[in-house]
Amino acid sequence: MPREKEGKRKTKGAPLRIVPTLQKFLKTYEKHCAQAQTSVCPAIKRDLKTSINHERILRKFILVRPDDSPPSILPISLEPLLMTVQDECYMLGREICIWGFQLSNPEIARLALLLESKGCNPCPFTTLKLIDCKMDPWSLGRLGRALQFKLHFLVLDYCKFGNEEIESIFSGLENNQRLQGLSLRYCGLGPQSGLRLGSVIRQSAICELHLDVNHLQCSGALGLLRPLAEYAEMQGKDQPATSSPDPRNPPQVLQGIKKKIKDLTEAGPWLVKLYLADNGRDGKGKGENDLLEFTQIVTSLIKYSAHLRETDLGNNVLGEMAAADILEALRARKTGKLPVLKITVTPKISSDTLRSIWKKSKKSSITRTKKKKPCS
Repeated sequence: MPREKEGKRKTKGAPLRIVPTLQKFLKTYEKHCAQAQTSVCPAIKRDLKTSINHERILRKFILVRPDDSPPSILPISLEPLLMTVQDECYMLGREICIWGFQLSNPEIARLALLLESKGCNPCPFTTLKLIDCKMDPWSLGRLGRALQFKLHFLVLDYCKFGNEEIESIFSGLENNQRLQGLSLRYCGLGPQSGLRLGSVIRQSAICELHLDVNHLQCSGALGLLRPLAEYAEMQGKDQPATSSPDPRNPPQVLQGIKKKIKDLTEAGPWLVKLYLADNGRDGKGKGENDLLEFTQIVTSLIKYSAHLRETDLGNNVLGEMAAADILEALRARKTGKLPVLKITVTPKISSDTLRSIWKKSKKSSITRTKKKKPCS
């Protein structure tokens, strides 16, 4: 019987000696915390013990400060965790999430060195989440320089950035042929960030972009979407409709994107999922001309982009004319035999138009994400 259980675990890819590995990891982590005079993160300790009890690999590390932590307790630091990952050569982790910390220069420096590490002890993490964290300009610059090396997904939700601060991140993402997903929700991004993001997306392998609840407005959204629409229109007009992917079969275009990302051979734009909910775009006031151009850009993407599969424009008051243009673009997309596009728009349009848009697209699975403590 024991051999049969071991065989099952081996089939799933879990090492047979994961329990002693995690036990040693926890012991080393507690030692580093004691030496640094910092507290052991309760979430890290709990997740390690849970994985030990269930004899399973721990893939995701969540560093979070407990809500009821009294001021007299020693602070929690990122450094002991990173030192433990390196000392124990723990190559089984895939994601590290840091929630609600004021990150110091030494912490960011050690994180950057881990992201940049190669050779016999490379960085194991492919997903980095810094949620509601504060970093000074030096830390942002150092982190930006480390983004070229390993990551596939980067989440910086609720981190507030000025124009100069976010430039450090954008510089690190230029010509990045590894990163597949980027999330900058609730970051306070203004119109200037849109143009810069458009340049980054055009020259990268990013295929999933989350920008919900920022302040891009029409001008920033135009800067982001214009190069994507121009590329999509050029590709769409160059290819006959019969060569477009069949929505009933596995999308060949996405397979091509994944191959390019893996081989690091060609930059985008390859956006498959685009989330722009609640970015201050409306059809009132002096921005009407921008709104007209924004509508043209969006409808061009809908009609011609074989890559785009899901977009959220919710909580942006576009108006009835823009909604009608989006509906017409969805009809053209169907005529062109492109894959069905999930699209969410504001309900502040006529019920007939909203219903028709809903019928022409798949029902979106997007849910509004509230700021809350992560659960492991």
